[in-house]
Amino acid sequence: MSSAEKQRVVVLGVSGGIACYKAVELVRILVRTGFKVQIIMTRGAMEFVTPLTFQTLSGNPVATETFNLTQESEIGHINLADAADLFVIAPATANVIGKISNGIADDLLTTVLMATKAPVLIVPAMNVHMYDNPILQENLRKLRRIGYHTMEPAEGFLACGYEGKGRLPDAEKIAEEIERLLKKKDLSTERVLITAGPNREPLDPVRYISNRSSGKMGYALVRAALRRGADVTLVTGPTALEPPIGARVVAVTTAAEMREAVLREYPNCTAVIMAAAVADYRPVMAAEKKIKRSHGAVELRLEPNPDILKELGQSKDGKWLVGFAAETEDLTANAQKKLREKNLDMVIANNVAEEGSGFDGDTNIATIVDRTGAIRSLPLMSKDDLADRVFDHYLALKSRR
Repeated sequence: MSSAEKQRVVVLGVSGGIACYKAVELVRILVRTGFKVQIIMTRGAMEFVTPLTFQTLSGNPVATETFNLTQESEIGHINLADAADLFVIAPATANVIGKISNGIADDLLTTVLMATKAPVLIVPAMNVHMYDNPILQENLRKLRRIGYHTMEPAEGFLACGYEGKGRLPDAEKIAEEIERLLKKKDLSTERVLITAGPNREPLDPVRYISNRSSGKMGYALVRAALRRGADVTLVTGPTALEPPIGARVVAVTTAAEMREAVLREYPNCTAVIMAAAVADYRPVMAAEKKIKRSHGAVELRLEPNPDILKELGQSKDGKWLVGFAAETEDLTANAQKKLREKNLDMVIANNVAEEGSGFDGDTNIATIVDRTGAIRSLPLMSKDDLADRVFDHYLALKSRR
């Protein structure tokens, strides 16, 4: 964040439930990301986690009481309401959801919430039967109707001994939703098709050939596009990643399956970003039974897979095409060649042999080449940051058309 940028403020309301411990990790993530976090705790929340824990992690005093002159002079409940860029309640118990939906302001948390004009995110956590209760569900529907944002609880074993929906989502997912809600919606008119991950081309029922792509760059692009308001379809090869909430996901395995999915979705999109490491070759024939080990050499015959991006470039129909180039030499020259031969608008190239830019990492070093001849070299950064730079460049390039 530059000195000219205003630090974003999240007011985090913590209500009393066993899931309070996850709010501690949420504060840690938000502070690390660059947010200023102001915390309000209910009396019930203080039975699970002390205010000192949150104060230590956030670096800010924690508000707990409505009629406390010291807290009011240091923090001020109206100041809290006015300062918020986003107001989050996590965990939100059935009790606090019921009070909010009926306009009851009988403690500091509900009072500040009534006074804020910031967007509000409610993250429920409770017993599965409480969550399924029609009264609770009607309260959530009412809050959504008036413009509040909500997250679905996760499913699993609950502290009360039951199993089902009611767990507070992981802190990383809540932080991602906060980023999405605060992001400028400059892609709201875009329908973006993004491919990610590797392909697996079968040799026999138990073996395949593939590559080292983790899918992390493609998934970062999906997250960035969703935050900025785009309608996103993700066509993904096999990865260990969980797809970002909000994307329509099409799972594929082989390059042929990816081609079929992309061509099917292509007419409905405004832009395609091919971040997948599509397999260039596949076995000429996959054995029906497992190939047994032998003493002699095994000869493997390969044939080329279809070039999906080149096929799209031959029928652009006004759509924007963005490709990725994982190279080990002549980075810019190879990116320019790919841009030209496949009729692309942009290519994001990286040298996978360079430290911090290889497969399966969380960072990347990239060079963006576009159809105007511009070459933009970017330093080492997280893949999430690079994803935003890609969309920044995309919008700037599009504005010149």
